[in-house]
Amino acid sequence: MDSEMTTKDEEMEEAAPQKAEEEKKKKSKIVMLVGAPGSGKSTFSEDVMKTSSRSWVRVCQDTIANGKTGTKAQCLKKATDALNDWKSVFIDRCNLDREQRSEFLKLGSPHVDVHAVVLDLPARLCISRSVKRTGHEGNLQGGKAAAVVNRMLQKKELPKLNEGFSRITFCLNEKDVEEAVKTYGALGPLDTLPSGSFGQKNPDAKVQLGIMKFMKKVKPPNNSSKDPVSKQESKETNPSSKEQDVVAFSAQNTDKNIKADGNSRERPAAGSAMTNDIPTLAFPSISTADFQFNHKKASDIIIEKVEEFLDKIGNGRLVLVDLTSGSRILNLVKVKAEQKNIDSSKFFTFVGDITQLYTKGGLHCNVIANAANWRLKPRGGGPALEIATKEAAGDAGCIEPGSALTVPLPSTSQLHKREGVTHVIHVLGPNMNPQRPDCLNNDYDKGCKILREAYSSLFEGFTSIVRTLTKEFNKDPSKSVSTVPSSLIDQRSKREGVFESDSNKKYKGPKVEVGVEKKSESTERFTGDGTIKTWGSWAQSLHRMAMDPEKYNKDVLEISDDVVVLNDLYPKAQKHLLVVARKDGLDRLTDVRVEHLPLLRAMQNVGVKWAMKLISDEPSLVFRLGYHSDPSMRQLHLHVVSQDFNSTHLKNKKHWNTFNTAFFLDSVDVMEEIEKCGKAKLNDNESLMSVELRCNKCRSAHPNIPRLKSHISRCRAPFPSDLLQNGRLVLAPN
Repeated sequence: MDSEMTTKDEEMEEAAPQKAEEEKKKKSKIVMLVGAPGSGKSTFSEDVMKTSSRSWVRVCQDTIANGKTGTKAQCLKKATDALNDWKSVFIDRCNLDREQRSEFLKLGSPHVDVHAVVLDLPARLCISRSVKRTGHEGNLQGGKAAAVVNRMLQKKELPKLNEGFSRITFCLNEKDVEEAVKTYGALGPLDTLPSGSFGQKNPDAKVQLGIMKFMKKVKPPNNSSKDPVSKQESKETNPSSKEQDVVAFSAQNTDKNIKADGNSRERPAAGSAMTNDIPTLAFPSISTADFQFNHKKASDIIIEKVEEFLDKIGNGRLVLVDLTSGSRILNLVKVKAEQKNIDSSKFFTFVGDITQLYTKGGLHCNVIANAANWRLKPRGGGPALEIATKEAAGDAGCIEPGSALTVPLPSTSQLHKREGVTHVIHVLGPNMNPQRPDCLNNDYDKGCKILREAYSSLFEGFTSIVRTLTKEFNKDPSKSVSTVPSSLIDQRSKREGVFESDSNKKYKGPKVEVGVEKKSESTERFTGDGTIKTWGSWAQSLHRMAMDPEKYNKDVLEISDDVVVLNDLYPKAQKHLLVVARKDGLDRLTDVRVEHLPLLRAMQNVGVKWAMKLISDEPSLVFRLGYHSDPSMRQLHLHVVSQDFNSTHLKNKKHWNTFNTAFFLDSVDVMEEIEKCGKAKLNDNESLMSVELRCNKCRSAHPNIPRLKSHISRCRAPFPSDLLQNGRLVLAPN
């Protein structure tokens, strides 16, 4: 007996290291299900759990509070408890935007992989399922479900690997879903899956408004019918909403001989010579969708401004575009245009995708408008449009409500090559949506004034383009007026013919570069997070100075083997220096790793040295040293900025929030984090740019920059305690 026990003990001792090794290899998984109501998230998790040998826990917010709807915090706690028990977790929530996903991504660790399964099924299918189902856990069913699904899909933001996912699987149809169920159902306790993104056909797909709205994925209509949207689809998508003017999906008008929008307002036959030779601006309704501006007031202003500008645009024409024939704003404008007897050959409405009007609808428009938000980030227009927008916006990086920014498209742009679009005009209108920045709180006196200014700015921009194109045509009549590409318009013509407000002057860069570098120069580089970053010519000035500083003696304050020091060209405070790394390949913080810590320490020491030098001249100055999470200029650079923020170049909320939110990463914290974790943790710049303006000392909130600056000049509060710790501030010695 003793011999048998000894043998068993020995076997257990031998098995213990093997078991420990297996536990070490075992990784829990968080699978975040991303999809609208009705996309099949709950069914997916249940089907996997039926077949998988893994231990799974489903976290569903609709039932987490003893079978009733609970909170996100409860979901996080349940997921954490399951992971602590070495179980894997399904997060069964919609998770349709980055912010909703961020807290669950933080649960990832070396022992926990975070995956996403995106159920990006057709909107009509999700709506149909949601409307028809009964006994839903969250009681989202029946008529109200359609409006909810529709609203959520307009704001969906597909996940990307750089959020922190190790694997993303996109399911675009039910067959894709079945394959994903098999993949996860077959996972054993020790099995892993390859990292990466799988199944996505359009990496920029996202249903939003502005340029994203125009780029959304749409189903082609049934070729057997000339009706852009079938009656059955209309019932499914909008069963009860009378006020809705935008739906999450629409059909394209592919018949080139159909009237503009199926109504009595005729337009010239598509594809005719006359049509192709007329400069045309296609524009969406400004502010009526996500900015929730009153449709009746907006339609009155559209008609008012169209009447004002029809004579000014010469032989040009204006086209109001929306994605659906049921659009309320489209119908209101049509009726009012007929009542005013506006020439339908000069102004008409059209149903279609504004970025595919020629290839899908036979309507050639050489200029299209983007109903922008203040960030001016037209995702979906491709890198060429993003680069061109950055160059046109320059240091300001944004536009004010009521203003417009005209962007000439390079001939390499897909919009230029495929659709013949030579210019995009970004225009920002008033906002009545309390969930969006700068809400006017139903102040329609101010809102109507801004909307009139927005349409005036838009039409003035187009008028300038028409004048320039007409000049080119007069010089060479063999060219079609509407198809003269922007590459043929010289710099002088652009200055004369492209409307641009004073607040949006282009960033010029160091003067020594003017006329030396090609304006079209751009660079695409892989960054440390696996993404590609495109840098326009203007954004590469720091890189050029770092690599060859001797050429810029008059701009550079100090040159060493590691860094160059210079004054910021657009300082945001009394004193604002940049300490620029001279190592090639370090474009921004995502590229920095542990081996670069000596360089970061050298940059910190140089920054402190210059801060103390400036303090010796002016003891009242206080400096903060740090990096931007997502810089606008290529080449790793450290900001050394005085905390008075007394500068004429600090003009808007974006300028303030880039230096006074978590978007600004203190140098000492960055070095500690890289030493501890191997890389810096970056923060979401989009959400941080829209937070309210707060004093950097007392943290009081202010409605606008002038009020904030006035307060700062008088504020005598001490700096927050967190800034006074760990050497985050450089002050005069006591």
